[in-house]
Amino acid sequence: MTADLDASTSARPRRRAPQQLLFSFLGSLVLDRGHPPISSRVFLHLLDDLGVAEAAGRATLARMTRKGLLARVREGRTARFSLTPWAEELLREARPRVRSARPFTHPGGEWTLLSYSMPESRRDLRHQIRARLIWAGFGGLRDGLWIAPGRVDIAAIFDGPEFAGLGELADAFYSVPVEGTDVPRLLRRAWDVDAIRAEHEAFIATWTPDRERTGRPLTRLTLLGADWLQLLRTDPGLPAEHLPDGWPAAASTALYRERFAVLEPDAAAQLGRLLADDAGRR
Repeated sequence: MTADLDASTSARPRRRAPQQLLFSFLGSLVLDRGHPPISSRVFLHLLDDLGVAEAAGRATLARMTRKGLLARVREGRTARFSLTPWAEELLREARPRVRSARPFTHPGGEWTLLSYSMPESRRDLRHQIRARLIWAGFGGLRDGLWIAPGRVDIAAIFDGPEFAGLGELADAFYSVPVEGTDVPRLLRRAWDVDAIRAEHEAFIATWTPDRERTGRPLTRLTLLGADWLQLLRTDPGLPAEHLPDGWPAAASTALYRERFAVLEPDAAAQLGRLLADDAGRR
């Protein structure tokens, strides 16, 4: 299926890590749906249909369990998994932007500047903080100084017991550019604008042909969600007035919302059948 989706574009095949695929599936069709713990058989069936080998699928489930994202219970010889409270919180935090009609737009022309230092004793958290900053829309302006469009809730970035005390080491300001500032040049210093545009164009090239496809809604919705999450991580929502003409963010958003609306009901129904069949094998 992955190869089928990528055949429509001359760009390099899109690579989706198994964990990205499962996050897409869990956020779109499992979170707050009231499903009981889902067996490894169902997860492995989905991943197999996405081109992920069984060994890699089992390793991904084990890794997500070790990270505290999935809770594993045993029912006879069957392993079943459910979202942990922490994973539910992460997915709920992401949901407003994932479903937003304007995820790449920030009102007011304001910016958030953030400077923080990581104590040597907490260096193990650097990757997690960086991932949160990128999801929140930050780009690195220079060493120790980050910038994001709009007003970012800094407290939310450092929220959580594992980040206790780090928020006190951060200094943040809401600001506007001084008159005469070359904002387009500043954007290119903090972000790879050409790469962001290429990510939008790859998304559009991959998912426009989906209008002509039929069947396998669960697989297609999972791939769609994984690609959309990747695009949201890549584009922080840079102001259109400072970007090249024909910026494709609005087209990407409209396409995602259209394909999700078409695929979600059939994908949910397909998942319901898989879960019913699996329950019958107990």
